[in-house]
Amino acid sequence: MARTKKVGITGRFGARYGRKAKRSVKIIEENMKKDYICPKCDRPFVKREAAGIWKCRKCGAVFTGGAFIPQTPMGKSAARNIRHANVGGE
Repeated sequence: MARTKKVGITGRFGARYGRKAKRSVKIIEENMKKDYICPKCDRPFVKREAAGIWKCRKCGAVFTGGAFIPQTPMGKSAARNIRHANVGGE
């Protein structure tokens, strides 16, 4: 097996694909495989089911999000704008 102290999860690629490509894959995959907080039960049991589909292993809640992280920066911005528009509009 390859040594993976520096390259981490991308050690499976060995000497192929170059440093920059492996570094970007490492960042994406480590963020994708983390446990995230569930929006319904507030417990850290959310895992990725498929691209853009996330599921809480504790309460069973299924929701959509980004392909690699449950809530994208653009999604956070949109939610904030909607919340702001609803508060000021009525």
